[in-house]
Amino acid sequence: MKKLVEKSVLGQAWVLPDCIDFGAKTDLGDDLVKKILASRGVTSADEIARFLSPTIKEYMPDPFVLKDMDVASRIIAEAICTDKKIAVYGDYDVDGITSTAIFVKFLRSLGIDAIWHVPTREGEGYGLNISAIDELCNAGAQVLVTVDCGISCIKEIEYAKQRGMTVVVTDHHSPDNMLPGADAVVNPKRQDDSSELNYLAGVGVAFLTLVAVNRELRNCLTGDKCALQSKINLMEYLDLVALGTICDTMSLVGLNRAFVATGLKVLDGRRNLGLRVLMDVAGVKHASVYVVGFVLGPRLNAAGRLDSAKPALELLLTDNPLVARALAEKLEQMNKDRIDIQNAIMLGATEQAELCCKNGKCSLFVCGDNWHGGVMGIIAGRLKDKYNRPSCVATKIDGVINGSGRSVAKVDLGHIIHEALALGIVSEGGGHAAAAGFSLPADKEQEFCDFLEKSVAEQLGKDQIVPEVMVDAEMDASGANMDLVSKLSVLAPFGQGNPEPELVLNGAVLHYATVMGNGSHLRGVVRTSLGTQVAFVGFNLVGTPVGNFLLDDANTNTTISMLGKLKDNEYNGRHAAQFVLEDIAIG
Repeated sequence: MKKLVEKSVLGQAWVLPDCIDFGAKTDLGDDLVKKILASRGVTSADEIARFLSPTIKEYMPDPFVLKDMDVASRIIAEAICTDKKIAVYGDYDVDGITSTAIFVKFLRSLGIDAIWHVPTREGEGYGLNISAIDELCNAGAQVLVTVDCGISCIKEIEYAKQRGMTVVVTDHHSPDNMLPGADAVVNPKRQDDSSELNYLAGVGVAFLTLVAVNRELRNCLTGDKCALQSKINLMEYLDLVALGTICDTMSLVGLNRAFVATGLKVLDGRRNLGLRVLMDVAGVKHASVYVVGFVLGPRLNAAGRLDSAKPALELLLTDNPLVARALAEKLEQMNKDRIDIQNAIMLGATEQAELCCKNGKCSLFVCGDNWHGGVMGIIAGRLKDKYNRPSCVATKIDGVINGSGRSVAKVDLGHIIHEALALGIVSEGGGHAAAAGFSLPADKEQEFCDFLEKSVAEQLGKDQIVPEVMVDAEMDASGANMDLVSKLSVLAPFGQGNPEPELVLNGAVLHYATVMGNGSHLRGVVRTSLGTQVAFVGFNLVGTPVGNFLLDDANTNTTISMLGKLKDNEYNGRHAAQFVLEDIAIG
């Protein structure tokens, strides 16, 4: 590793991996793309070709490589062929509702009147519950399929079995020491699963399950159902698979990369009525990872955060334009309400986080009385980004603490929560490396704080001293142009596991900077060694050390190094390179 900057204006070290250290003024071009790929473990000609053309055909595995998939697909196919009542049980986040949606859409395409259930965040909480199982049983459900949940619901699944249900679990969350006693458990994170697909979202596991079921059905369907099956095109579900994968912040590598690349094309085709109307209400013209993660995802999530996820799921399933419009507008309003609630809680959460930082903590735990549980995850993510620490945010209601956490790259928060569960520190919990949820009695709050801090410190080791930013390349500022933007675009889609290239522009001379937008953002221009200019924007930098420096007229004509991402700025049909600034170093 080479440290380009020991300590930036924001107190970060900028680090360049040795494998792509090619000099500050080298002409970038296609060579840069290859070096970025090498730094991400993609080296051979075949790997590069597959990465740059991420098709389903290239990446799709045999779904039966997943442990228990043969049993699971047989059970579901048999239930379809014999007209057994099937219930699909999902989760209240985007991954959960998209998983539920593709299963229900598949069954409906075969003329199966499947029933579904997604729990309420506040009333029922994550995973299966006895009351919901009773409702499904009383509605005649004979087969229960869980999607994006179930792996930790040992008692609930045992109860469902006692009530005579056949249970198939499809999930992607880390299992506890003991698997549930379901008839089949499909989860790539099982210790005995050798598929190497443990990076999939819940919707990815659900999709592979449908591929396997569809194959099984060819051996048993007859009559009308056989004719209906011939019309099913599972590729049309990939818009929903992309939604769940992106919104659950899964790594966009391997099969996920193909899911998202193809799914965004399907989403742009606007075949799903509900998504088409939601895009119209949100003012979206074209699909992208950003649009899914920051425009559509929050609107779909808003229902589950504030009340029930049912309106979001109903939107994905409806074929009625009037219903779709009403549901989309309802989600739009709920998202606005969510933002208001979130902003109010964020003030108190930030005060507590500042105190944690002053006390030298390498993790953050903040908790408030009667905070709305639906926005805990969002605020945890905001705190994680702002303070570069694993962050857990919780609400305390009637002696019980419920919370969500978001983590930095070097800390597996899901593992920490599972350890806390095994030790009896938390009463419920689960998740994956980047995100987790948990519940505990209020009298164990300090014990949980201490355990979190100790566990994070052990995982970080010495890395907690100075936050590090991994840089993909440094270059002279004069190389920041549309030609480079175009060449870097072949690395898309970007996201978790395949981030947009992080660049350092050297030799930039500050020309001017000014406040823009709502008063928290800034824009400006720097001059380069060739006499050209590069425009930049900095989001949420006003009031930070970076913003204070750039907006001070006394610093005009100062030479700086800039950290950020180079993007295409389209305005009125015209395209220009624009640098999205994240940090600076002086000199």
